Amino acid sequence: MKKKVDLVSGNIFKTLFALSLPILGTSFIQMAYSMVDMIWIGRVGSAAVAAIGTAGFFAWFGSSLVLVTKTGAEVGVSQAVGKKDNSLREKYVYNSLTMAIVIAIIYTLILLIFKDGLIGFFNLNDPEIISMAVSYLIIISIGMIFSFLNPQFTGIITAEGNSKTPFIANTIGLIINIILDPILIFGFGPIRPLGVVGAAVATVFAQFVVTSIFIYVFIKEGYRLKVWDKKYIDFACMKEITKWGTPNALQNCLFSFFGMLIGRIVATWGPVPIAVQKVGSQVESISWMTAGGFASALTAFTGQNYGAKKYKRVEDGYKYTLILSLSLGVVTSFLLIVFGKQIFSIFIQEQEAIIQGAEYLRILGYSQLFMCIEITTAGAFFGVGKTIPPSVVGIVFTGMRIPLALYLSQANLLGINGVWWAISLTSIIKGLILVTIFIFMVLKPIKQKRMELA
Repeated sequence: MKKKVDLVSGNIFKTLFALSLPILGTSFIQMAYSMVDMIWIGRVGSAAVAAIGTAGFFAWFGSSLVLVTKTGAEVGVSQAVGKKDNSLREKYVYNSLTMAIVIAIIYTLILLIFKDGLIGFFNLNDPEIISMAVSYLIIISIGMIFSFLNPQFTGIITAEGNSKTPFIANTIGLIINIILDPILIFGFGPIRPLGVVGAAVATVFAQFVVTSIFIYVFIKEGYRLKVWDKKYIDFACMKEITKWGTPNALQNCLFSFFGMLIGRIVATWGPVPIAVQKVGSQVESISWMTAGGFASALTAFTGQNYGAKKYKRVEDGYKYTLILSLSLGVVTSFLLIVFGKQIFSIFIQEQEAIIQGAEYLRILGYSQLFMCIEITTAGAFFGVGKTIPPSVVGIVFTGMRIPLALYLSQANLLGINGVWWAISLTSIIKGLILVTIFIFMVLKPIKQKRMELA
């Protein structure tokens, strides 16, 4: 595709910077979809925020499922590009798209059929919130196919060294969402107020437009819709995509599931903490989405250079990206700890929610540095095709949040703040452990290979 960045030659820092900037922009765009919804829905009230927060867990789970094909494609395509194997690259592209479509359809049917039971899992005990949550879930389920295809296209195109096209496509989607949100939520002229349903419709329509742009770009750049042609189905390729992508997807699916369990614990404290967690996680996502952008760039960079056997560039690429990620973590921690109250008040004006929200951001602020390190290091692991270690670390210590949250949130201990501390402490542990494993499992063997080739 056009607008590619040459990842296997030239100045490493400039190369990573050129690739990272559009990816970071795309990450902020994806984050902004939800954040814009929260800003407007926050004006409706904490009940509406709680409804979207509850139903949003299932959109989050869907974004985890797509990582099976997205991660597999990123690894396969980037390494194939590094090897200059065009036929292999196309195999990963078409087969990963086919898999993404099938998974999206199955997940959509599950959400629509079991919507009442899924929302009922949270024991909300408020008919109004339950009704709004179910309505929101129905709409986002109908548009789930676009939520699967957009990150899939983004991963494929970025792995080829083109991060500008996904940024442009997602920016157009965000602009549409920003325009439609207040109109559909509060009404305008003949359009009646739709509340949470309006927020869902705005997001789904914007995602549909983004998918349409990606399809147009693919066709324009010479790809054909072979995804529906049986002769292009390669089960051996699908197996490899699944092998690479499943650990990361499993980690994120379980992360979503653990998040649902945390949400259930939070729900016992009433609608305000639910709203606090939803809004607070959106604010906090600024750091982990940015770190995720660095990680995506590092996956493509590492994959291409690893495929080309340029091991010194793999080492240096990780070091440069880690420095960027560390800087991000320090700045984010400072902002959340010092200015948490001011930041949270942008989204909700209710005083009780602002007080609790400031505490949430302060506590989570202590872990931002380590979370950024964890996410960046995982991107480097993915580039060399070792997707299991970061997934195991993530699953084990994210799972530990449940018993830790139950213990620390007891009334005679920390109360609701105990839940936030459980999240923060486990993030710190994950970051420290994953970097240590990467040094011994990847950096040392790569250094040995480099010395053998010298």
